Amino acid sequence: MTDNFTIRRAPRPYDPELGREACAAVPDLTADQSELVTGAAGSSPYLKSLIDRERNWLAPALDRPQHALAQIMDDARALAPDQLKPGLRQAKHRLALLTALADLSGAWNLEQVTTALTDFAALAVDIAAKAEIAALIRRKKLPGMTEDDVETAAGMVILAMGKMGAHELNYSSDIDLIVLFDETRYDPDDFYEARQGMVRATRNFCATLSDKTADGYVFRTDLRLRPDPAVTPVCMATEAAERYYESLGRTWERAAYIKARPCAGDIAAGQRFLETLRPFVWRRHLDFAAIQDAHDMRLRIRENKGTGGALTIPGHDMKLGQGGIREIEFFTQTRQLIAGGRDPDLRVRGTVPGLAALAAKGWVPQDVADRLTDHYRAHREVEHRIQMVHDAQTHKVPKSPDGIERIACLMGTTSADLTADLTRRLTEVHELTEGFFAPGAGPAPTATPEVEFDAGVLARWTTYPALRSQRGARIFERLKPELLARLAKTARPDEALLALDGFLAGLPAGVQLFSLFEANPHLIDLLVDIVGTSHALAAHLSRNAEVFDAVIGGSFFADWPGQSALQAELSNALAAETDYETQLDLARRWCKEWHFRIGVHHLRGLIDGLQAGRQYADLAQVVIAAILPCVERQFSQKHGSPPGRGAVVLGMGSLGAARLNSQSDLDMIVIYDPQAVDMSDGPKPLATRTYYARFTQALITALSAPMAQGRLYEVDMRLRPSGNQGPVATSWASFTHYQQEEAWVWEHLALTRARAVSGNTDLAADFEAFRTQFLSRPRDKDQVLREVSDMRARLAAAKSPVGVWDVKTGPGRLLDIELMAETGALLSGASQRDVDSGLDGAVAAGLLDVAQAQVLKDAYDLCWSVQCAARLLSGKVIEADKIGQGGTTFLCRATGFEQVEQLQSALQDSYAAAAEVIGAVIEESADGAQ
Repeated sequence: MTDNFTIRRAPRPYDPELGREACAAVPDLTADQSELVTGAAGSSPYLKSLIDRERNWLAPALDRPQHALAQIMDDARALAPDQLKPGLRQAKHRLALLTALADLSGAWNLEQVTTALTDFAALAVDIAAKAEIAALIRRKKLPGMTEDDVETAAGMVILAMGKMGAHELNYSSDIDLIVLFDETRYDPDDFYEARQGMVRATRNFCATLSDKTADGYVFRTDLRLRPDPAVTPVCMATEAAERYYESLGRTWERAAYIKARPCAGDIAAGQRFLETLRPFVWRRHLDFAAIQDAHDMRLRIRENKGTGGALTIPGHDMKLGQGGIREIEFFTQTRQLIAGGRDPDLRVRGTVPGLAALAAKGWVPQDVADRLTDHYRAHREVEHRIQMVHDAQTHKVPKSPDGIERIACLMGTTSADLTADLTRRLTEVHELTEGFFAPGAGPAPTATPEVEFDAGVLARWTTYPALRSQRGARIFERLKPELLARLAKTARPDEALLALDGFLAGLPAGVQLFSLFEANPHLIDLLVDIVGTSHALAAHLSRNAEVFDAVIGGSFFADWPGQSALQAELSNALAAETDYETQLDLARRWCKEWHFRIGVHHLRGLIDGLQAGRQYADLAQVVIAAILPCVERQFSQKHGSPPGRGAVVLGMGSLGAARLNSQSDLDMIVIYDPQAVDMSDGPKPLATRTYYARFTQALITALSAPMAQGRLYEVDMRLRPSGNQGPVATSWASFTHYQQEEAWVWEHLALTRARAVSGNTDLAADFEAFRTQFLSRPRDKDQVLREVSDMRARLAAAKSPVGVWDVKTGPGRLLDIELMAETGALLSGASQRDVDSGLDGAVAAGLLDVAQAQVLKDAYDLCWSVQCAARLLSGKVIEADKIGQGGTTFLCRATGFEQVEQLQSALQDSYAAAAEVIGAVIEESADGAQ
């Protein structure tokens, strides 16, 4: 690139006054530069803000743009560690302004613009990552590493994926990274410490780049393209990644690695890793099955993003929509996957170079490659201008005429011409690519003649991981007629087929499971029941198909064994293991199996929502009680035994009240009694307060950190004294003093549901004695009602119900009734924790009469039944018209209604009646107390 700024075009100002204002602020501009700045600032609020910010830097930068770009890079490299955040953000501002004006003026072509953006992104990642590695080495947190290892980031490998890997970053792009580390540089005994350090460094350097400060941000970072991101750490060993791709890698991951490039850290190690993946990405044979996989991906994107349907320009997604950027990328990458295994010349990263290589080898007609290249560049320019307006990571054409006009102004054209050009280009891209992906006819359905299954769904089953092995495919072919026959007998065979399709798609392997079904055909009915009703249970099944072993073991449908039996079972299993992480993984597997069992029992009507709630709570308490000693032993090895009497875990909220649903998190408080002991007695002793704070964090991590077997629970500690501002663990003396002297009424209300679920038994007994005595104290009824009224108003202002099926939030719903029950318990001094007892307490306190209390009890039971069923169905607030026939049937059965319309009407009536009762008690009483 020559160091000049030849202006070949200029945008029009949408708001000429703002454009002139920005231009006047920048001294020494030429006439052409003034026109460029006026048009840019007049159409983009974001660019105007950058021009105002960099007014003294801009004119010299426009005179020598390549020098300015190089200076941005040099200044970034020279940043001191404590100046990284502000320094990189200023560099990004200048880069964004320079590339935008170079793009808008036509001085740089698309590839020059995206290369500048990509090179700066790689530099920023490298600087931020190595700063974190250097800090860890100084603190001796990376075993065996010295300052000499900073240059190679101590073995950290950072792969640029997607557009960054191909030097195609868009104007407001986030950056897709996969972060690994070369475990061979560390002694095997130091592996876990090294991994811990690498994970910490990864999180920190991503925060350096993506945290939004007063100076803005550098780049939003996305680490979700790594293997199995839901359960793997943000930085994993290269060997572990290799094993994943060898055994579980999918077509979309193969496609993603076409563009993968080591961009920072240990570049040589990154190159070695990509070389090991070459057989995974580039198959030796002509892989025409990739066409179907890519087509399925396109359909899923259209479905999930809502980008199907007729072409309309307002609101059209230039990336994912019909005829958009992704269509061209899929077309190119899929052809590369088909033939790249046999022809290394096709293994190029960029979309435009990929089209050129395919045309040169005869895989794509030259005129098609030329037209798609032209459309791709035009689409990217439109995408950039959409993003320039507000620096938003969006690819959608504005819906409003004014919004489209802004884009047209930045393009130097009119809205009408822009709309016409986009329509032509998008249509032609769709016509050029759709025929390539359109699937052929699949095998004829094998179920009963009266049911015609979707042939496209049946055809794609052979592409799923579970059916890729010849053995798995042969067993499944024998199993399929029986499977489809069972589907044909369901109320909605089409829905059941799609549900089963989702299950099969999620299976990592199939030989064992298909053999099990072949030998035990009755399991198919259970499978169909689950996948046709509960997405949450089906997702668990697809990842943990071994739970069917428990089903045929004979005890799966037995009665709930009770908390004591479960406690003994899990404790004995954990005692047989000595490795801490193995214990945690075992606990996760065990918990998930029992969690799944509760869900299936509820789904099949063996238990109702109230019983399920109690069983989920029993399970959570068992897990906490079993995990706590493991954490204590692990922590004690380094820091000594717990000082004093130790700690107790208090269950708050729903955990304290012993009623959870399948998606509940755990509200907890940790209290400890040091008994005047100042320090622990371990090899690395800690002050008592620090000891219990770190111990609590270790417990939270054990319960909530995503590991190979997933996570146990989400943990919420906000109900501790002083909330998020207070220490994570509270001393017994501080807790009792706080409750007696400083706590708010809402914290006293929370105490009505508190329960010791694990820990030192003497301390737990003391807590319960204190709680009982404290709650029995007389209260100022008027004050309590005033504060409850204020709390109710704040809750209403903070979150409104999202619809009739949101049974948790809103007047007369779960939280509202729970608040009324807690108020009754507090004013009556009741020690019981459940809602019914609290409402009885409200009667005793003179807040409610018996009839009103019954109205609230009935309303609560109905809401809970819906809540428990809804969380099992979808994990969130349901939409009754989207849960399918199986979901609707289960919802009605779980609540005792014949039709969902009757249930909806009953809910609305229940909300109204409960809200009227609560409003009359709390609001009117509070008003009367004014």
